Amino acid sequence: QVQLVESGGGSVQAGGSLKLSCVAPGYIFVSCGMAWYRQAPGKERELVSTLRVDGTSTYRDSVKGRFTISQDNAKNRLYLQMNSLKFEDTAVYYCAADCLLDFLNADYDSRAPDSVRWGQGPQVPVSS
Repeated sequence: QVQLVESGGGSVQAGGSLKLSCVAPGYIFVSCGMAWYRQAPGKERELVSTLRVDGTSTYRDSVKGRFTISQDNAKNRLYLQMNSLKFEDTAVYYCAADCLLDFLNADYDSRAPDSVRWGQGPQVPVSS
């Protein structure tokens, strides 16, 4: 069972910034693809950004240029820097790991593969 623990969620005004952090066992970052998902009230959970083992990253179109995914292997942490936040970014954000598929060819319009493991999800309410 992969253990992922997020932190950094909280209320923020539109236009503001927030940085989410996810701690995971060290082996995760050298052998598993990582990602951030989010679930807005009344909506399906959606993929926000991926970071594969080879270091390549992808982003949902709506967050490109505003969000940045990164990781610090020395600290066993995955980050999501969110800038220029919008009301529609309000969601519960989940850290995710896929040690089987490494988020290869991740589909931003489909549900997460069964191989994905989840953190508990900090809330990020953005006020307009």
